Amino acid sequence: MSRAVWARPWSASTATPSPSPSATPTAAGNRTVSAIPTIGVLALQGDVREHLAALTAAGAQAVPVRRPAELAGIDGLVIPGGESTTMSKLAVIFGMLEPLRERVAAGMPAYGSCAGMIMLADKILDGRDDQETIGGIDMIVRRNAFGRQNESFEAAVEITGIGGGPVEGVFIRAPWVESTGERTEVLARLEDGTVVAVRSGNLLATSFHPELTGDHRVHELFVDMVRTAG
Repeated sequence: MSRAVWARPWSASTATPSPSPSATPTAAGNRTVSAIPTIGVLALQGDVREHLAALTAAGAQAVPVRRPAELAGIDGLVIPGGESTTMSKLAVIFGMLEPLRERVAAGMPAYGSCAGMIMLADKILDGRDDQETIGGIDMIVRRNAFGRQNESFEAAVEITGIGGGPVEGVFIRAPWVESTGERTEVLARLEDGTVVAVRSGNLLATSFHPELTGDHRVHELFVDMVRTAG
């Protein structure tokens, strides 16, 4: 698939951080999620620190999660960008894969960026034969769809549900979405129609890295999803 999109080679963004939203306590299932929800970042591999900072700026209490027992203390989870095959292997080694699948299947909100999108996909293309995913989003994604590291780029991305103009999308060896099921909502496409952001119930995924830009609106959207999950 060709990429007829407005884009420039990736470099560190100078975007101004967006203000943190105000909120009130919200019922979620059988618990009450605080106005400051606790959101974990899966800390097996990838850009964990950047997501922790973005979540904090977006109004959450952000904590790294490395062990199954730590899942009980969070209201939602971010699966960061990184290397999806390595992340998959480490999730198995650390005994995290099945607990993650169980929590996601039970309705825990989760957001995956880049490799995290792959981890939330029900099916992947161009993956390794032994590569596992958490699943949960009815979609097929193609791993490393945009090319190699030196083909990384930025593009302006309009996202349904996010106001204030386009989000700056940083694409680094990123996947794209080949197809989606009926329960999966497409939130964003590039100019050539390539799907780069989706939502399915309490699950959110982007091909790109908003945590690298200083614009926290995608994380604010996810924090709001966690507050209102039920």
